[in-house]
Order: sequence, then structure tokens, then C-alpha cells
Amino acid sequence: MAIIVTFDIENTTAAQELYDTCLDRVTEGRGFSSPTDLPVPGLLAHIAGPVAGCWRVTDVWESPEAFEAFAKILGPVLADLGYGAIRPDVSPAHNVVLR
Repeated sequence: MAIIVTFDIENTTAAQELYDTCLDRVTEGRGFSSPTDLPVPGLLAHIAGPVAGCWRVTDVWESPEAFEAFAKILGPVLADLGYGAIRPDVSPAHNVVLR
């Protein structure tokens, strides 16, 4: 079952820097322009940008297990950067349509 994972990070400027730094570390500097750039499979869609005073990251993962595998990589990165308390909102996807 696909899931929707949303992170809302306060303070847009610092949050964008945090986002960019996390992706750089997670991808080991290779960049991120495709789900296959991540070190684990299962990402179906990824969107990030500023909204109402925060930075929002929304992913669609093919399963909770796929996201959990990614969280094992992302969690230590966030903790190392001082943001270990950030927790996403996770909910089941009712419908996923991809191009």
C-alpha cells in the first residue's frame, strides 16, 4: 500500500538549506533528480518547496517498508544536523496516479 509522507519544517530559508544539505548527504553528493538517485528503492514521487512560512517536503512511497528503509538513512542525517526531533506526517494513499 502506498503512503504519503509529509515533512513541514519551520523557517523557510534555514529549512531550504537543511533540505539541500540532507539531500547532499543522503545521495553522497551525487545530486537528486530521480527516485533512483536515493540509496533505497520505493520512492514514487517527491515534491519540495516553501508554503505558508515553512518548507514542505511531500513524498509518495510504494510501501511503509520502503519509507522505513529510507528513514534509517535520513534519521541519522537529521540528528547529526540538530534536527532529530523532526517527524513526518504519514498517511495511506487512496490513489496514486503517475505520468
